[in-house]
Amino acid sequence: MDLRLFDYKLPPELIAQYPLPRGSERLMILYRESGDIEHRKFRDIDRYLHEGDCLVVNDTKVIPARLTGKKKTGGKVELLLVKRLEDQEWECLVRTSKTPREGTEIYLDGGMRARVEGRQGDDVFRVRFSSPRVLDAGRIPLPPYIKRMPEQIDEQTYQTVYARHAGSVAAPTAGLHFTSSFLRGLEEKGVDIVYITLHVGPGTFAPVRSKKVEEHRMHSEDFFVSEHAAKRINTALSEGRRVIAVGTTTTRVIEHLLATESKIVSGKGSTDLFIYPGFKFRGIDAVLTNFHLPRSTLLMLVCAFGGYKLVMNAYSQAIERRYRFFSYGDAMLIL
Repeated sequence: MDLRLFDYKLPPELIAQYPLPRGSERLMILYRESGDIEHRKFRDIDRYLHEGDCLVVNDTKVIPARLTGKKKTGGKVELLLVKRLEDQEWECLVRTSKTPREGTEIYLDGGMRARVEGRQGDDVFRVRFSSPRVLDAGRIPLPPYIKRMPEQIDEQTYQTVYARHAGSVAAPTAGLHFTSSFLRGLEEKGVDIVYITLHVGPGTFAPVRSKKVEEHRMHSEDFFVSEHAAKRINTALSEGRRVIAVGTTTTRVIEHLLATESKIVSGKGSTDLFIYPGFKFRGIDAVLTNFHLPRSTLLMLVCAFGGYKLVMNAYSQAIERRYRFFSYGDAMLIL
């Protein structure tokens, strides 16, 4: 499958740089069977969620993973924390003018120091910090397409209202639209809201470089499903109730477990499941998602679920109607 099939031209001004108040965003509804498209506000989503629906959300929490500093030479350095290895040692993405060598010292803003201990892979390095309180020196890691520095507002708006378990370097953005009161209203209506965890890694922004989609390899991401959550999802599946995934992250966890275990099992795990057109979905009946980057694995997953022609047509309509794109943008519900 040619990567260029997932390309589209997006006017830069449609990339949302700041969030709207939760729930006031626009919502596009896609019907897979009929191909119909509706245009609503996000607050209207309760019209499409019914008693007995199992709404699965990702309760991961974004960590202040972005650190900045300088080398001895004065060259600027940006670190993105990826995974804690020990109290003072992390896997990090390192951005600098020249690839850092083992032993490179970095003087971080705020007084902390760091030392590059070795290379783990493409752009990923093992870095040791002078203090275990690394996160105290970090800031919220806004995506690269948000062309501004993180502000205090982002500490709240770039987290879902139900974020609990710290570990992500990017927000599960489909969940950013919900308020606590709206979720309570859904529960009162009889919607079963189930929380699972997948820690979003930097691979979510990794470009697909293979000309053939099938040759791309996903970065592995860690997840956790409680016994209570597994039981509730399995019950919904066995009773034929709709399972609605809030975001691509929950979609991947559910489909990974159904593909490998034939049911939702509790416990910790990791997944590098790559979903693109042709994938056979086993458990998801609807997906709530944002609008994603061209040529991204996220767009490919949405096309796999919604159908390539319908989704790409929806993106064309979104551009025509001036929808807001990406993390702080508008939403799409595929039924």
